[in-house]
Amino acid sequence: MPRPSPRPSPALPRPAAETRRILTKLEAQHPGAFTALAYRTPYQLLVATILSAQATDERVNQVTPALFERYPDARALAKATTAELEPQIRSTGFFRSKSRALAGMARALVERHGGTVPARLEELVELPGVGRKTANVVLGHALGVPGLPVDRHVLRVANRLGIARSQDPEVVEQQITAALPRTRWTLASDTLILHGRRICRPRPLCPRCAARDECFAYRSGAVQPAAPAAAATSESAPAARAGMRPRPNRETTRGARDSRPATRRR
Repeated sequence: MPRPSPRPSPALPRPAAETRRILTKLEAQHPGAFTALAYRTPYQLLVATILSAQATDERVNQVTPALFERYPDARALAKATTAELEPQIRSTGFFRSKSRALAGMARALVERHGGTVPARLEELVELPGVGRKTANVVLGHALGVPGLPVDRHVLRVANRLGIARSQDPEVVEQQITAALPRTRWTLASDTLILHGRRICRPRPLCPRCAARDECFAYRSGAVQPAAPAAAATSESAPAARAGMRPRPNRETTRGARDSRPATRRR
């Protein structure tokens, strides 16, 4: 199918109405978008998200059941040493930095919040190993507080579509949230992440994209689509495979992760 006539890519994000329309199309293409990390409590999701740096959700879900059995809450994890944690999380990669982040996060939770995960972004990002993206994952999925996590998939897809114009995750978060009602924030992130994993990859599957005809990158020829026969890979194994089910967001009933090591705030 021939591409539409080229349309120049603007320097600013699309108008809010266009952003909402495009996201509605993508939400229909990826119904039920939610985090694939398995968890039952905010504490568990916080741990899983820290472990997910440069690791697949499936790998994290293989590691966390035994970890949560041994350390069921922040108080238990706060007593663990890095030497004890490292062999348990080795397969997730960056296990030394992640063990330090987990131990530090748990101790800070106990000392500052009585072991309870706070429901304010400003308090979450003060915890060791926790940055704005991780905080938004926990807020939006486990605590019912709207948040829009921005990972590498969100950055790529949002800029290609023109619903954001920056490579700074916080700027992209601000641009997208400004166009959406708060109740759509978490779902928008989950949808963009799934679209980036399934369709809008570095070599995108443009013929399968529901928003292709509105995509600035596609219309301008800025992306080189993968061969039509390329098969979309499935997402990480569902949380149910790990014996746990994601807990729905109370506001959106829908629902990320970036690629930086846990020693950096995520």
